[in-house]
Amino acid sequence: MPTTTDDKKYASVHYNDYLQLHKVLDAQYPRSEELGVEAHDEMLFIITHQAYELWFKQILHEMDSLMQMFRQNSIDEKSISTAVARVERINEILKLLVRQIRILETMSPLDFLDFRNYLLPASGFQSFQFRKLEALLGLRTEGRITYGQKDYKEPFAERQRKELEAIEAEDSLLQLLEKWLERTPFLEVGDFNFLKAYAKAVRNMYEREKAAILATDIDDEHKQLRLRMLEANQAYFKNVFSPEYHQQLLDEGKLKLSYKATMAALFINIYRSEPILQMPYRLLAALVEMDEWLTNWRYRHAQMILRMIGKKMGTGGSSGYDYLKKTAEKHHLFFDLANISTLLIPCSEKPELPEELKQRLGFYFTANQP
Repeated sequence: MPTTTDDKKYASVHYNDYLQLHKVLDAQYPRSEELGVEAHDEMLFIITHQAYELWFKQILHEMDSLMQMFRQNSIDEKSISTAVARVERINEILKLLVRQIRILETMSPLDFLDFRNYLLPASGFQSFQFRKLEALLGLRTEGRITYGQKDYKEPFAERQRKELEAIEAEDSLLQLLEKWLERTPFLEVGDFNFLKAYAKAVRNMYEREKAAILATDIDDEHKQLRLRMLEANQAYFKNVFSPEYHQQLLDEGKLKLSYKATMAALFINIYRSEPILQMPYRLLAALVEMDEWLTNWRYRHAQMILRMIGKKMGTGGSSGYDYLKKTAEKHHLFFDLANISTLLIPCSEKPELPEELKQRLGFYFTANQP
């Protein structure tokens, strides 16, 4: 009797076959063992990095889903909820990757030196999956710290280089997020103009804080110090109200998100308790957290390298610790979202929304509805 599709669908499967364990568990080949000078800790080194690559694969799987959602011209509430779940899952994986460094650090520097020379010129720089993740998030060639004046795509095969070039030619997650934020419809509704209302709230906050400083029972020197600090903050707020100044910072590479997208992110943060904005706020917060964990991972990686080889050159030809430390400092992708915190004002100061807008941001039902 012929086998049907349903028969195949529900046929029994063995645990080992389902997980392809014959491939996974037979993929560790310590070079020190091949050379007849077995170094015990090389197995730990291999398995740890293989685990990293498996988790990178899962992160890329989540990223593919995110990119598909945000490429749509219209994203509904349900999709934002799914996007939040995807990013939060990535963040949990990144936390695990940071903790995994501690397992690798159970290997002493001397144990690592037993097999390090056998790795040349292999290097983490050759992790195609991690470079692909960076490119998908929005790290472009011109924004990267290089080593030896080499293009980051150089270590890869032609097919992989072309894939990275194709990714850079398309919108990154950062760019797709920018377009999504720019479509935020609530910045102007009827007579309500968010930027004008926000600017007025900032002025009121400044006047109250200034009055509080002047009324405080401290000496004139400390009063003047606090007033100068307040003026410095006020100058920052004034710059925020200038699209031209914002564009200047974009041109200088100091910002990444457009003025409209930044103001939309500010609106979402200030009114995050409104029902329709709760998921968008969680998404922005999760992306900031993702950036933090990626930075944390880079920094912990750099610290581990310092512990293991000091200031020696990396196996891939980089300066090792110094290079990795610089990437942790510079390769931030969503810092514009994190910087929104600078612009936040106390809840007691935020402008009151008109009733029409509150209804659009909430879930209102009349008594006549079933």
